[in-house]
Amino acid sequence: MSRSFRDALSIEEIEIGRDITIVIKGGDAHIGAVSTAYVANKNPVVIEVETTSVPGHKEYLLSENFARRSAMKLLRTVTVIVGIHFDNLNKNEIDVIVQTVESMFENYLAGKISGNNE
Repeated sequence: MSRSFRDALSIEEIEIGRDITIVIKGGDAHIGAVSTAYVANKNPVVIEVETTSVPGHKEYLLSENFARRSAMKLLRTVTVIVGIHFDNLNKNEIDVIVQTVESMFENYLAGKISGNNE
């Protein structure tokens, strides 16, 4: 049986002027990776991403993807910080966490986009 991690994971937004910082954390929260995406060119839109990760951590796989997608959709500079740690996970549980965070992020981004259209 798979564990549910949704209640142990969170997404928090901090607006910094026109820019956004998104913090995604869960379990033993920490900073595993930080990615900043920004609009390098407006026509056509080109998004650049800068990433720093703590050695041995794989959160950059999420932070880079989420930062790029956010900046592309919102046309704003976005920094995404990800730090998720649970002890003794098996591969299936890691997959569940990744899928859960991706679903939570999709809902967050959809809310931001619909909020911009009001």
